[in-house]
Amino acid sequence: MIRYVAVIDIGKTNAKLLLIDLATGLEARVFKTPNRVIDTPPYPHFDTEALWAFLCTSLKTLAAEHQIDALSITTHGACGALVDAAGNLTLPILDYEHPGPDTLPAYNTLRPPFAETGSPRLPGGLNLGAQIYWQAQTFPEAFARTAHILTYPQYWTMRLTGVAASELTSLGCHTDLWNPWEAKFSTLVASQGWRDLFPPVQPASARFTLRPDLASALGLPEGLPVHSGIHDSNASLLPYLDGSEAFSVVSTGTWMINLAVGGPAVTLDAARDTLVNVNACGTPTPTSRYMGGREFDELTNGRIVAPTEADRAAVLSGLMALPSLHPDTGPFPGLRLSWTAEPATDGQRTLAASYYTALMGAECLSLIGAQGPIHVEGPFGGNPDFACMLATATGREVLATGQTAGTGLGAAMLAGPLTAPKPQPVPTLPSTDPRLSAYATAWRGRVQALWAAQR
Repeated sequence: MIRYVAVIDIGKTNAKLLLIDLATGLEARVFKTPNRVIDTPPYPHFDTEALWAFLCTSLKTLAAEHQIDALSITTHGACGALVDAAGNLTLPILDYEHPGPDTLPAYNTLRPPFAETGSPRLPGGLNLGAQIYWQAQTFPEAFARTAHILTYPQYWTMRLTGVAASELTSLGCHTDLWNPWEAKFSTLVASQGWRDLFPPVQPASARFTLRPDLASALGLPEGLPVHSGIHDSNASLLPYLDGSEAFSVVSTGTWMINLAVGGPAVTLDAARDTLVNVNACGTPTPTSRYMGGREFDELTNGRIVAPTEADRAAVLSGLMALPSLHPDTGPFPGLRLSWTAEPATDGQRTLAASYYTALMGAECLSLIGAQGPIHVEGPFGGNPDFACMLATATGREVLATGQTAGTGLGAAMLAGPLTAPKPQPVPTLPSTDPRLSAYATAWRGRVQALWAAQR
């Protein structure tokens, strides 16, 4: 029986190794390191060797302390690895915030339409297809040595097992590479001659075996199962895919990713950062997103302070942040951040940023037809002011699971079922304080006026 799963969880900002106990659903051990970008030629890229060293050291420490029954992997999206026949990188793994892919406008005429892929055109390397095209055109000799194009979780799986595989949730997250309705590679892959570079598609739960040399070096059990891996937002969604009625999941971190399940069919607006993800069951899933975590950190200047009653009164009197700090992403592209008044204290700034993030989240959820309870995973799950405003703005209950990200549990569940009931948080209901609903209405009015004026 699988109980203890070591999960490699690589986010855009931090990388972690977690030990998940499937008997409780809790994290029994956590190791963490920054996910560093090296800004050196040929372009800014992730420090994969530093991450590998961190993972090996952490796994060795964990193996000496605790039973491990399986390994699983989850990572952020918009990332791919080009490797040669020996599994070595032919080019470094591009930081998707690098603008290099934007320098080849010919890509815009090559990429499939939104109706085929559910992928909007995104800046920089946020469309994996744009990354690959830019690398192929800019570094043709290195690209010619490429034997496999791997999505990011499967790159780490290959390093652990020697097996090259593709996987649906990572292929289906705004990459331009996948047709989610027909469950096949997009026309871009065929037109660029890339089809043979993608290994066979395997489910996220596909089970491989840890390399014997690594098992020996790290003190891990011989024959330890390693599961193929999953895109992090879909890992957050996985624990809720139980056939229940309509719901949504708000997965928070650097990005806020909103996924709607069981809601009505809606027409997605590609210009407002909506897209179609493919969940772990292979089902197309309406999704919206914006850089919620990063914007919150920037709005608060990293100084998160519990607001006093005076701070709360000042904010509710009309102190608002209006979108947005990253105008290339999110539901209001092109709008630039403004304050109705400058916050006088860190408490005011924290509360206004919490409300702003919740109201942006409510807008994102409305764009994808979300209905039913809202499950909040990740850092914002520990922010009661965010939860209260999100419930008030949407008129629905919010179930916030605390600051622990659901990505680790979802990835662990690729190895086996959760054998204890998932902890059920106390729902946050829409506030009965009329000031909060008035604040949400006023914020929407201001933003809609700005949005209409821009358009």
